Amino acid sequence: MADQMTSRRAIEALRSGVPNRDAVTALGCMQPDIETKFRTMLDQVSGSLSAGTGVDGLLVAGEFGSGKSHLLEYLQHVSLSSNFVCSKVVISKETPLYDPRKLFIAAVEGAAVPGRRGQALTEITTKLNFNSPRYAEFYQWVNQGLGKDLNKVFAATLFLFERLKHEHELMNKITRFWAGGKISMSEVKRYLRLCGQGATYKLEKWTPRDIAHDRFTFVSRLMVAAGYTGWVLLIDEVELIGRYSFTQRARSYAELARLMGRFDSRIPGLITVMAITNDFDSAVLEEKNDLEKIPGKLRGRAADGDLLLAGEAEMGMKIIQKERQALRPPDAEDRLATHNAVRDIYTSAYAWNAPDVMDSGATTSTRMREYVKRWITEWDLTRLDPSYKPNISADTLAPSYGEDKNLEIATEEAGGDEGDGE
Repeated sequence: MADQMTSRRAIEALRSGVPNRDAVTALGCMQPDIETKFRTMLDQVSGSLSAGTGVDGLLVAGEFGSGKSHLLEYLQHVSLSSNFVCSKVVISKETPLYDPRKLFIAAVEGAAVPGRRGQALTEITTKLNFNSPRYAEFYQWVNQGLGKDLNKVFAATLFLFERLKHEHELMNKITRFWAGGKISMSEVKRYLRLCGQGATYKLEKWTPRDIAHDRFTFVSRLMVAAGYTGWVLLIDEVELIGRYSFTQRARSYAELARLMGRFDSRIPGLITVMAITNDFDSAVLEEKNDLEKIPGKLRGRAADGDLLLAGEAEMGMKIIQKERQALRPPDAEDRLATHNAVRDIYTSAYAWNAPDVMDSGATTSTRMREYVKRWITEWDLTRLDPSYKPNISADTLAPSYGEDKNLEIATEEAGGDEGDGE
């Protein structure tokens, strides 16, 4: 029964086009070049931590339904089996790429921790051993190493987390803050004074945006201090950038470049893989003329912030244009192997001997999703009515890149003052 339920979960995921762990485990990965590159990136993390550098990110591209989400699900499986914390994030209205704070919160909330099932940051902090060499190195890094450039609130809260570990309410507040929540600066300062450290940490006001990138840096090293190899961030549906307004597209390109490790922004311990549609280059960068219009308009404003954003956005667009790695379309051997695997899963799920439907319908598609959904639909119809002869047709769906104001949400700017906290 357990095998049958696992098979049914896999079939339902494949039927809906949203792969889950069961489906990915059964079907594996048909992108050997990308898998090899990704495993090499994982192997580079330990060395990058020692050197205080990071690992360049990876951008994969494929047409709608070509298996990008399946690939990311598979890479999550690889990450967890290699002792990495792994976060899958889907770009959406609630999680826009141009807002690093919301992206960070989504990454932490969606993080999977090897061998653990609870809330990610809680599980990670419970594994901290204050007497271990890993933690000692982390503490020194936060206070004296490259981490000294972080906002001082991270060093202050780490000090309190260790020193006042029996103050459970405070520990929970600090953990929530590290996970992207708010914290009262007046309370942090009060505890620092109680510990005789009131003058040690110079805390100043900030906005959530000010410390958004610091949070990625701090938490990735926190994970390593807790005994994990690093943090893998998998970001799907990056093509949603194309539907933002001018300014939000510019900021999204800049964030893409930053997460991919440009501008000396590589974060030791963090690996980023993003997925985008393969026609984004022609449909948005060229047809909308973002390659020229965005940097040109920003530089025309001549404000310092716009000049900086122009260069960052330009770098992000060049990454999309020149550095994306295309998914390999399935060949006949891939289709046959996938057909046989899905047929075995379907047979197990319904205790019904699914027939060979590999060549039952003509199609010129290179999208594996279309093949899989056609096979499953044909089996469904035949299983329910053996006398019925299915005749299935398929239409091509293409993503829209028209601007949509509804995708934009106000970015919270409430600051970390002494009254309300961040």
